[in-house]
Amino acid sequence: MRKQNNLICLLVLWSLLPFCWQIYTSFSTPESILNPFTYQENRWTLQNYIQILSANPPFWRYLYNSLLVGLTSTAITILIATPAAYSLSKAKQHLSNTLKLLLLAAALFPYVLLFLSLLEIARAIGIANNLFALSIPYSALSMPLAVLLLNSAFSDLPNELEEAAIVEGLGLFQRIRWILIPLIAPAIASTSIIVFLFSWNEYPIALTWISDSKLITLTVAIARIAGSSVYSVPYGAYAAATVLGAIPLILIVLLFQKQIVSGLTQGAIKG
Repeated sequence: MRKQNNLICLLVLWSLLPFCWQIYTSFSTPESILNPFTYQENRWTLQNYIQILSANPPFWRYLYNSLLVGLTSTAITILIATPAAYSLSKAKQHLSNTLKLLLLAAALFPYVLLFLSLLEIARAIGIANNLFALSIPYSALSMPLAVLLLNSAFSDLPNELEEAAIVEGLGLFQRIRWILIPLIAPAIASTSIIVFLFSWNEYPIALTWISDSKLITLTVAIARIAGSSVYSVPYGAYAAATVLGAIPLILIVLLFQKQIVSGLTQGAIKG
């Protein structure tokens, strides 16, 4: 047991080390960043955060843009994927298996190969510089995995439960809304987090679809900070931006950690 605890502590430390280093860098002066193991009297500073928060447009604007795109794409994905996953769980086995293979292939397909095609479509229909339009490809790219995850949750539910609801006179919408969705709520929560993280971290599409500096997402803004100087990399400002950008994700995980764990382990134990 002690060895297992030591191993867990080591894994946790290994996972937290990069984030701790980013926090250290965000509060360090340029000299102390380049020479972290040498003693310096003035090694701590808030200038990196002041530089980020006093930028124009303000840094919070980028957080808002990413949050808006992430929530919109997540809502669209869940609204479409939930009934699709339910229908897939009720399909005949051979048809269901074929569709699952196709969805798995779509989920594993590297979306970067679709990059130029999506860019041409965006130019053709004139939806560039639109945050809500940015949610469309994010939802489409997240849809296959979301359907597979929710289908697994629907398939784990006993058929007798829905049969009893039919006997009670509940229609299809009522069964899904009042019985099935509450039972798979943890799976919906974990799927929503996965979709949101993809939208939050996506970079190539956001870089090319959005050119207005007031509408760029967080990933694009951080990349611009890293490349803002030709002669040196502003490590401190870059680290401060990544720390501020990680705060919303940390809060979401802390608020929904029970649902996330429950959703990821749903169906792992049967009988």
